Formats: sequence, structure tokens, C-alpha cells
Amino acid sequence: MPAELHCHSKISDGTASVGEIVALAKATGLSALSVTDHDTLEGSDKAAEYGGRLGVRIVTGTEISCFDYERQRNVHLLCYLPHNRECLCALLESVREGRSRAVEESARRVTELYPITHEMIERRAEGSSTLFKQHIMHALMDAGYAGEVFGSEFRELFGKGGKARVTFEHPDIFEALDIVRGSGAVAVLAHPAVYDSYEIIPELIRRGLDGIEVSYPRARSDDAETLGALCRRHGLIMTGGTDFHGSNCTAPHPLGTCTTSDEQLERLIALAQSRGQ
Repeated sequence: MPAELHCHSKISDGTASVGEIVALAKATGLSALSVTDHDTLEGSDKAAEYGGRLGVRIVTGTEISCFDYERQRNVHLLCYLPHNRECLCALLESVREGRSRAVEESARRVTELYPITHEMIERRAEGSSTLFKQHIMHALMDAGYAGEVFGSEFRELFGKGGKARVTFEHPDIFEALDIVRGSGAVAVLAHPAVYDSYEIIPELIRRGLDGIEVSYPRARSDDAETLGALCRRHGLIMTGGTDFHGSNCTAPHPLGTCTTSDEQLERLIALAQSRGQ
């Protein structure tokens, strides 16, 4: 069976626990799983404990929130199997701290706009590494002011020019790539279509990108063919992942909707092992 290499738990902005995700992977028959919570390795570390009990192979991973300052776009980088965590964890901590400050301010603004308390929001974030906008939305939903996470209220609050939109400085994508490579990890560009990351791909390849997420729910219709050909031409690893967030999604996509082949998984693991020698 193939592997699921992109999913999120309650530790970041998902709604399922790590244990539930590992159990789902087992029940689905997936050969391997990577819990890639945003900007933390905590989810993967917990998954390893559950995976050992249930017989699910766990690939350590995280998804790093970066920025392409030349094109003014978000870029997400998947990081797998780091050997030297020290420099990597410093990067992840800085991103979490920036997000925490920004979303705390967003939460303050929302409590001025709606009769909900900060305590309500915090309770929806219990177990998460930081506060996320989704936690604010769940508080609004439970108070009856929103009917879905990513509906009109979300756009009004957090879209461009939104009433509660607060940005923070993300790490430069190329600096983050250097840190990931320095940790001995495998660096994979996440879901190029989500943030229109196509233009930056050639430069990322020149700077040492190891792979591209080719299969994912929000992919363009030609992604599998175009990105697959690009990966073959440059010898890059081709991964697949559902970007699973539980009910925090715009459309339902069960774990394992998009996957990584056994062949590509073994390439990824072998590359990481070679860097740890």
C-alpha cells in the first residue's frame, strides 16, 4: 500500500488527534504515515509512539510556513527525517512565536466584534502548539455566528483587508531551505497550486530542493503530468499527500486520498539516511 505524507493533527490546525490519525492510517491500510503539523515536530514524535503500538511506519515530518519575498507569496516546505534538529527547531519555534503573536491580536479584535470571550477561543485551541485562525472560527461557530470554518465570515475577518487580519513575518523560503538541508532532512515543495508556487520551482531546484508534492487534493488538472515530468528531468522525489485537516477543510478528503508510492517513499528514506551517515 502507498504512504500518506501530508496530514495535520490537533497539534496544529487539524481536528483529529495524533492517535486517531495513526489509527485511521492503520485501518486504511497505508504503508507509512507522516504527521506534518505546521512548524513543529511534536505531532510526528507522538505519531511514532502510536505507530510502534499499531504497526504503522512513521516518517518524521513537518510543514514549514515560508514566504517568497520576490513574488510576495506564501510557500510551504515539507521537511522529512531531519538528523540535526537543533537548527531546524530554532526555525520552527520562531515561526510559531510569530504566528502566536499575530493570531492573539486577531483573537482580541474578534472579541471586540462579537460577544465571545478569549477563553472560548483558547478552549478550542487546547492541545495545539499555537493559536490558529481556525480556533477563532470554531468559537464563532459554537457561538452561532458562523456556519463553517472557511465561509463568508472567515473571508470577512481574515481575507485581504479583513477586520481581524494580522500578518507576521515568515522565514524566507531560501533561508528555510538551507536550514532544512543543513539538518540533513529531505526538502519537498508542498502543494504548488495552493499558493501558486510554480514560478519559484526552478530556483528552488538550483538551491537544492529534493522533491515536489505532485499529488494533492487541490492540484491543478495538469499537475501530475507537468510536475511529474519536471521531477523526472531533475531527478526529484515525487510525493503525494492529502493535506488532511479533519473537518478544518473546504471539502472532505479522507486520509489517504492522495498518496506517495512505495518506490518514491524508499527514495526519500534512502536520501535521508545517506545524509545522516
